[in-house]
Amino acid sequence: MLWDENKKVAEYQVPDDIVDLIYKIRCKQIPTTHAYELAEALYEALPWIKEEPKVGIHQIHGATSGNGWERPPDGEMIHLSKRSKMSLRVPKNRIDDASKLTGQLLDIAGCAVEVGASITKLMHPLPTVFARYVVVPEGMDETQFTYWVADEVSKHGIKLNKLLCGISHQLNLPDGSYETRSVMIADLDKETSVILQEEGIGPFRHYGCGIFLPQKGIRAVGETEDKSHFSGT
Repeated sequence: MLWDENKKVAEYQVPDDIVDLIYKIRCKQIPTTHAYELAEALYEALPWIKEEPKVGIHQIHGATSGNGWERPPDGEMIHLSKRSKMSLRVPKNRIDDASKLTGQLLDIAGCAVEVGASITKLMHPLPTVFARYVVVPEGMDETQFTYWVADEVSKHGIKLNKLLCGISHQLNLPDGSYETRSVMIADLDKETSVILQEEGIGPFRHYGCGIFLPQKGIRAVGETEDKSHFSGT
C-alpha cells in the first residue's frame, strides 16, 4: 500500500508576458471623458503604441468612493491628488519602450500631465476581475450584452459562474459615440483570472475599454464603480 499525504501541488506562477506600468503623474485636473485625448497624447509621445494592439491604456481616475469621493458626471472635471497614477498595460517586450514616457509632458484635452517614474506590476490572480468600460455591440440590451460577454469569454475556454453588468457610460470618439458598460466576473481560478486580464474583451483597448482589473471582492468592485448598482443575470 502507498499512501502519501504530503503530496504538494505546484503553486501557480503568474506569467510576465503582459504587465501594467504604473506611472506617477502630476496633474491638477482632467475631464472625466478623456479617453480619446489620452490615446492621442500617448501616440504623439510614443508613436509605436498606435500599431501595438496588445497595449491597454487605462483611463485616469481619482480616488475611489470608498474614501468619500464620487466620480463627477461625464463632461465635468476630475480633480486629481498627488497620489494619482496613470497606467499602461503592455507586452513584456515593450516595457523598456514604454518606460521612456517618464519625464514627458502630455497635453490631454488642454490639461498638462507631467509623467514621473513608473513601477511594473504583474497581473494579480484574484478570483474577481472588473472592467470599468466594455463596448456594448449596437442594439443589445443588458440581458443580450450579458450573454454576449459570456460567449466572448468562452472563446478562451472559460466557462463563467458569476457575471454582473453595471451602469453604462458613453465613449465619445470622432467617428461617433459608443455605449459601454462595466462588467464584473467572479469565482475564477488563478489561471483564468490572469487570462482575462491579459486578453481583455471587445474593442478599443487604447481607449480604456475591455481592460479587466483584479478586485478583492464584490464590495471592492462596488467602490470602484463609484457607488453604482449592479444588476445580474
